[in-house]
Amino acid sequence: MHDIRFIRENPAAFDTALAKRGLSPLSSGLLALDEKRRALQTEAQAAQARRNEASKEIGAAKARRDDPTDLMAEVAALKERMPALEAEEKEVGAKLHERLAAIPNLPLADVPQGADEEDNALIHERGTPPSFAFEAREHDAIGPALGLDFETGATLAGSRFTFVRGSAARLHRALGQFMLDTLTRDHGYEETVVPLMVRDEIMFGTGQLPKFAEDSFRTTDGRWLIPTSEVSLTNTVREQILAEKALPLRFTALSPCFRSEAGSAGRDTRGYIRQHQFEKVEMVSITTPEASEAEHERMTACAEDILTRLGLAFRRMKLCTGDMGFSAARTYDLEVWLPGQARYREISSCSTCTDFQARRMNARYRPEGEKQTRFVHTLNGSGLAVGRTVVAVIENYQQEDGSVAVPEALKPYLGGLNRFESVSR
Repeated sequence: MHDIRFIRENPAAFDTALAKRGLSPLSSGLLALDEKRRALQTEAQAAQARRNEASKEIGAAKARRDDPTDLMAEVAALKERMPALEAEEKEVGAKLHERLAAIPNLPLADVPQGADEEDNALIHERGTPPSFAFEAREHDAIGPALGLDFETGATLAGSRFTFVRGSAARLHRALGQFMLDTLTRDHGYEETVVPLMVRDEIMFGTGQLPKFAEDSFRTTDGRWLIPTSEVSLTNTVREQILAEKALPLRFTALSPCFRSEAGSAGRDTRGYIRQHQFEKVEMVSITTPEASEAEHERMTACAEDILTRLGLAFRRMKLCTGDMGFSAARTYDLEVWLPGQARYREISSCSTCTDFQARRMNARYRPEGEKQTRFVHTLNGSGLAVGRTVVAVIENYQQEDGSVAVPEALKPYLGGLNRFESVSR
């Protein structure tokens, strides 16, 4: 959510930042509504003040035995006018709020301007992609013999659902546990279990509503299945005033995520890459504005650490303005090397949202020794998407006979197992 005071004081800068997102100037329309709303507020306040003053004058006139008819008529007219003023001010205020709620966050100064993923900037590459003495295969060719059952998933629920069994299920479980242990034990995140269904205002707080309703699933009683546990975790501080000494808060959760994948028709229809239901380990940080830059780097490094421990080659990309999410001010994507596709694919996104979500949630903190409150900064990231990590392990650790070697970091979670054997079904 944007601060109308900032727009009032910096209209040109606001429009310039929106232009980087490919949007037309909006400040003039917003400020016109803001001016009308404030004028109505001023008129309503003046009417109330005059009504109070005239009421006193009526009493004084009666004490002097003067005729108060004109004053009484004025009070009656003001009484009739005031509800209309209040209703109009409320209507204009709601329209201004609605327009502000539909505008994406402003990109930070270092975010590259661009239209799509082709304009993203490479920050660094880590690790060495594996080389094979045979032709590397994609996960959807290897996975079925390990337990990625695409046919049963489609039979049970339709396209973009997978029934996971046997070795693939064990790998999936081990990866989720490994990620949680790494984040909680070594990086100071607090483990949580979150509600998977939330109310409208919770989805609004993190920016999924009102603009992106079609991207999520809604229940018959009006709640929403979470597209990521970021929604639940970030909103834990909504409508609160936190003490500065309590920050930063760092939460993590392994949860199912549900996405309609609206607008993704024809993309990744094969395999386990793009699903309606998947599991992800989420990281969320709540911090002060002064600490949010360092927190963004820290969070992204935590996700990178998991990839490094798994022995997976990856690269960090800084997303351009055209490829960033609605609530993000800056996003780093981590892309893992997939030998079967011979390309890097996204496995984690880590974003700083500055105070954009905090304003939508009214989440604040009180700086030490100060009376005034300030909005917190919120950050979120994947640490990691479990299903996509399953894909990465299968492709990077594949063997010529169809089996898959177990990464060293996962062996303690699998009873020392060295490889997943391919089993025909």
